[in-house]
Formats: sequence, structure tokens, C-alpha cells
Amino acid sequence: MDRFQTMQIFARVVEMHSFGRAADSLSLPASRVTRAVKELEAFLGVCLLRRTTRHISLTPEGTQYYDHCRRLLTDIESVESGFPGSAGRPRGRLRVDMTLSLARLVVLPRIKDFQSRFQDVELTLTMSDRTVELVQEGIDCVIRAGTPEDSPTLVAKRIGAFEWVTCASPDYLAEHGEPLTLEDLADHEAVGYLSSRTARSLEWHFVVDGEDRCLRMRERLIVNDTDAYVACAVEGLGLIRAGSYMVREQLARGQLRQVLANYRSPAVPLSVLYPKNRYLSPTVRAFVDWVGEVVHEAQASWRLETNVAS
Repeated sequence: MDRFQTMQIFARVVEMHSFGRAADSLSLPASRVTRAVKELEAFLGVCLLRRTTRHISLTPEGTQYYDHCRRLLTDIESVESGFPGSAGRPRGRLRVDMTLSLARLVVLPRIKDFQSRFQDVELTLTMSDRTVELVQEGIDCVIRAGTPEDSPTLVAKRIGAFEWVTCASPDYLAEHGEPLTLEDLADHEAVGYLSSRTARSLEWHFVVDGEDRCLRMRERLIVNDTDAYVACAVEGLGLIRAGSYMVREQLARGQLRQVLANYRSPAVPLSVLYPKNRYLSPTVRAFVDWVGEVVHEAQASWRLETNVAS
């Protein structure tokens, strides 16, 4: 029995709550993972996991052994990553989740650079804005907008920020007039954006004289996709309030015009979140640093083109 590999397998089964998902993440046959845990339990002479058809949980002995395994594995990974050999190089599978708009507009146009720098990394990108269980779903890190909630299990590293931009098409403004104050919004329609987290359309938030003002617009059309959201505004179907990076091209081309430029909100943070109880591998660190560079470079154009359009 390879003690080191067996500890890795056992720890992954615990973290992913599944023999099958652990096997997939380690690129091992499911039978190999099951056999490794059985051999480990036989070697130690204790039951480490309680198994049912739908659930896996640790026994008291399993909890004690897992805690020691995690510390040992973290120490080994930390030491090895400090050397110039293959242990310290980004390699292997990396799964990252982010919103579709951020992927399409910011990350994917630069993804060839990542592949060129880190040729031994096999990257899987999934696009969503839902709450994900990183370890259980086998996701190494996620990128999310907004101020991260304090979490005992996640680390949040800020990589940038964007501003909210209120805008509409020239045709819409020609027909309905341009709102000059927040009170004017009562005479306008907006395209609604449906939040996957709350199952309701998003309210609009502004800061006026240091106080937060929350508005719910009149909406006859609600969508749940950012591309569709911006497209509806371009078609003159109503006002929208979108992230600056989502509408910079349309503002620059004159398809959309910014309104209420004097009514702003605090910048919205963009953060990478990854598990706190897992050592930050060279592969995850490489992606976090790289995407931070990409967002930092992109922010200048978000601010510049938005201000020009306003």
C-alpha cells in the first residue's frame, strides 16, 4: 500500500463526499479508490467512514485521521512547491467557475495567453452565478462579484472591481426622454434581470448624500442572461443597469448611452474564492495571479470608455 497516495485518496473522498467524484478528480478508477480506503481501514484496524447508499460521513476515528492527513499533506505540498522541480510547477486539472459575462468579455479573449504560459494545465471553465459547493463539486476556485460574505471555509482574494452603469438606447431616450434624477425613473420602464440566487429581479441601488437608495423599477420584460439583458437595451426595450465591463463596447459604438451619470454606487468588487482548508496549489495560485493581471489591465478600459460615453 502506498501510504502517501492512500492518504490523498482518503482525504479527497472525505472532501468530495463521494467515492465516484473523488475518483474522477484524481483520474483514478472508482474501484481503485474504494479498494484504497478499505485497505487503509484494514491497516489501521478501525472504520473511518460510515457508508450508506446516498451519504458518506466520518466516524470519530475517521475525523481524527483526516485532520492529521490534511495537515501532513498540506505540509508536504508546501515544502515541495518551494523547489524548482515539477512539484512546484502548475500542472494537472483545474476547474474554475465564473459568470458567463465575465468569461465571454474578459477571460476568454485572453485564455490563449494562459494556455501558452501554463501548458501542463488542463483547464475546465464553467459559467454560472449560483452558489457552489467548491470541494463537493470538485471546483478549485470561483470568481464572483460583490462583497464576499465572511466564511469559515473560503478565502476571498480581490482581483478588481467594476461600476454600475445606467443606460439605454438612443431610440428609447428619443421616445421617452432622458431621466435626470432618480425621481424621473418613475416615468420609465426597465428591463429586469432575474437573479438565480433570489428568483427575483434585481433592485437598483444608488448612493445619494452618503445614503443608500434602493429602487424597484417598472418592468414588463425580465431576462436571466446578461447577453440578452444588454441586447434588450440595445433594441430600445427599456433602461438597464449593468456592470461597466458588460456594456463598454455598446457605449463606445453609440448603441447605448449612459444616463444618471451623477448618481453612482460604490464599486463592485470582483474576487476569487477558494477553499480555506486546502493548500493553495501552484496551479490554483497561477490562475489566481493570471486572472488578477487580466482584470487589472481590463479595468482601465472599463473606466475610460464609460466616462467618454457619459
